[in-house]
Amino acid sequence: MKKLEVFDPAMCCSTGVCGVDVDPVLAQFAADLQWVEAHGIAVERHNLGQAPQAFAANPAVLKEMEAGMDRLPILVVDGHIVATGMYPSRVQLAQKLGIALTTADKPHIKPGGCGCKPGSC
Repeated sequence: MKKLEVFDPAMCCSTGVCGVDVDPVLAQFAADLQWVEAHGIAVERHNLGQAPQAFAANPAVLKEMEAGMDRLPILVVDGHIVATGMYPSRVQLAQKLGIALTTADKPHIKPGGCGCKPGSC
């Protein structure tokens, strides 16, 4: 079984999806991780503020962090770093994990669907 580890920056809770001002990227990523788990991938998420020992135990993650805290989040698949500094989309996660996307799995984004006024995003 493949294993995906996510090394998050320090956040208020384990997923960052808490409080009154939730980042929509974090909310989507949390949903995408559930989708990944549903496809048989083991997922572990480590928050720097709550589980620093997980960071200390991974030399490759420590080395990335030496280059700067902007390297977080760091995604590791089966011991190999596959992404740094951003939360990948579901499509990117599928590519990195070898999950075939069905039509139902692909994002359904409508033009102007962010809820913003045109030109304000």
